[in-house]
Amino acid sequence: MSLPTCVQTVLDNQDIPYNVTDLSEHSRSSGESIVVKSTILQDGQGRAQMLFPAGKLIDIDSLFRAFGRSFEGLPNSEIFPLVDKQELNCVPAIPGWNNLPTFMDESLLKAEKLWLESGRAQRYLVVKNKDFRGLCGSTHVGSFAVDAYANSDDVKNDEPVILDSVKRFTQLRIKQRLDETLELPPLPETAQKIIKLRADPEADISDLTNVVEIDPSLAAQVVSWASSPYYSAPGKIKSVHDAIVRVLGFDMVLNLALGLALGKTISLNRFNEAQVKEYWRDAVYTAATVECLVTSIHRQHRPGFGMAYLSGLLHNFGTLVLAEVFPPYFNNINRLRSANPHLPPEAAEHHLLSVSGNQIASWLLGNWNMPDEVVCALRHQSNPEYAGEHKSYALLNYVAKNLLANRGFGRALPTAIPDSLYEELHLDKETANIAVDNILESGDDLNAIADHIRG
Repeated sequence: MSLPTCVQTVLDNQDIPYNVTDLSEHSRSSGESIVVKSTILQDGQGRAQMLFPAGKLIDIDSLFRAFGRSFEGLPNSEIFPLVDKQELNCVPAIPGWNNLPTFMDESLLKAEKLWLESGRAQRYLVVKNKDFRGLCGSTHVGSFAVDAYANSDDVKNDEPVILDSVKRFTQLRIKQRLDETLELPPLPETAQKIIKLRADPEADISDLTNVVEIDPSLAAQVVSWASSPYYSAPGKIKSVHDAIVRVLGFDMVLNLALGLALGKTISLNRFNEAQVKEYWRDAVYTAATVECLVTSIHRQHRPGFGMAYLSGLLHNFGTLVLAEVFPPYFNNINRLRSANPHLPPEAAEHHLLSVSGNQIASWLLGNWNMPDEVVCALRHQSNPEYAGEHKSYALLNYVAKNLLANRGFGRALPTAIPDSLYEELHLDKETANIAVDNILESGDDLNAIADHIRG
């Protein structure tokens, strides 16, 4: 199997023996071995390469303690041009790639064999320990990687975990005093009315219009959403009633309004302008992707459209909650997330706080009596193996987020989506990929929607 030229040159120059194989062979390999990943970090002194075991979390604080360097992850928008230039899919796990200074977790030197990312999807270089050491040169070695948080489906344990975590930080005087519950705002009045409306089988378009129009800014956002070129509505949308009848429909406006109302519940004043933009852009694109996926599922197997759409729109609500509950740590959370794009955000959050944003957000939404489908979707959306009640909503979020990531959208690195998930959701894989391509082609229209929401 051919290797990227930049990798082949290094191996040839140092006369390193190796095999090239697929990662699926790893489970059948003999002897102690480690799959090695690579990423690029940066700080005020410049860029550096980090080598670490797959599935581990890069502890950037340990790098600071050892070298005084305050690293964060290099954004995908800057990594992709680097790898594309050399016809790669990812940063190869070859020490000193692109002449970058290299840091490496010491555990790599203890394995009998190492499976190194070659820079090409699913292709790995298998080298022996002594040969890998020959590649390392002036690599900085230390204990820089730790076990990542393993996702748990034990929802019953969320509340004590959340309270214990917040109390622990309260004792360190970095959070306001906490008694028996989190000091977060109550469910907004508009959201309460929408939830009541949802439970009313007699509710009609006029009832929904009246509730939304009570909040002028919310009404303007709904009208603007329906007026977007993304929906190509004929004529001008002049009212919430028009938005419901002519474009979006009752169910979508009901859930769209609820999601927008919740998005304004928690202040965004702890976010900088770029973070606010990223939050709403991520929410809008994910909701749009979920929308396309759901409509492509045969009616017999299709989950509730409104619940799925709302789950996508609120999928990153945990980020808002973390900023509210742990303000002094929010920047550190973002730095650790950016350094570990190969892991779901929960891994970084749990490493620092012993709790994740998804746990807190789903617990809060549950206390607000939000629909169980949405609570479940937020709690389990990073677990592709979740098989509990309302699983389709969680799995739709997982698929939507990873379809976008696999096209270079957002912070996360590309991740293979198991074919079993498409089968579980009764989704056609090719149709799903075409759908996300169409979403990204409509980026200007979706960006305009996100910009209008954030004002």
